[in-house]
Amino acid sequence: METKIRWGILGTGMIAGKMAEGLSVVPGAALTAVASRSKEKAVEFSRRYNVATAYGSYEELAAAPGIDVIYVATPHPYHCENSVMCMKNGKAVICEKPFAMNEREVLRMIAAARENGVFLMEAFWTRFHPSIRRVLELVASGALGEVRHIDSDFGVFNRFDPQHRAFNKELGGGSLLDIGIYPVFLTLLLWGEPDRITCVPHMGSTGVDESLALIYGYDDGRIATLYSSFIVNSTVETHICGTEGRLKLPRMWFCPVPVELTKGENRTETISFDFVGNGYNYEAEEVTRCLREGMKESELMPLDFSLRLIRLLDRTRKEMGLVYDADTGK
Repeated sequence: METKIRWGILGTGMIAGKMAEGLSVVPGAALTAVASRSKEKAVEFSRRYNVATAYGSYEELAAAPGIDVIYVATPHPYHCENSVMCMKNGKAVICEKPFAMNEREVLRMIAAARENGVFLMEAFWTRFHPSIRRVLELVASGALGEVRHIDSDFGVFNRFDPQHRAFNKELGGGSLLDIGIYPVFLTLLLWGEPDRITCVPHMGSTGVDESLALIYGYDDGRIATLYSSFIVNSTVETHICGTEGRLKLPRMWFCPVPVELTKGENRTETISFDFVGNGYNYEAEEVTRCLREGMKESELMPLDFSLRLIRLLDRTRKEMGLVYDADTGK
């Protein structure tokens, strides 16, 4: 019988709860500990998700014995600091997206992983879904012909609250880093870095992009039109269009969803999957596999890809003039 991979979760917000639920269906994974800056919140989380140990500080979890990997689920500006602390304590780390605030921080995280000889991966759950894997297979097989256009959006209405992380600049607020990252990620995954970037942001009163329209242009004529927003509920669909067919990822496409393949005008096939869990289990399964095999990074979500992704996000922010304290060293 294989030894279980013992997990800790750093942070107790909504996303931490989703990972806790996901881990409950992962063979060989044991959620062992959780940490919050508040002991009360950690205890409450541990009771809700049946976690054995609750710590009242992140430092305690990072230093705790009997933990193989820590899932970092804190706000964006703390990803680098929290991840490096865990890695310096010999823990493998899977850190929520965006990996960090900018390229400089991601480079620091990668350096810490290599210096301490530990596993590190960005927790980009969509990358591991069976639907996305199938999309990549279909595109690579030529089923769509030559793919020339990607249209992807992610708009979810949030009631304005200047202290909420979605709008608070000090917490890395703005639609690009929080939800716009999904269309950017998919475009990068399929096509690599664009040659040109055109941005039309709507900057709110707190100084962050409340909505953002993007065009990524490529010198060979390929075009990606991307959209993110906290002030409207959009279709949240993705369309990948080629010379011989097209793919549709329906509403909430960043979650595990069926895939619709259309060839010609009227021949549409729905490709369904036997999805398991809430979707977060797929990335946890990948981490579990990598740790069992002694790997330091995932082949599906390698550190080089995360570095390219943050560089593209940095380029995009530069085009719209969005600067965070992390960019200036404050």
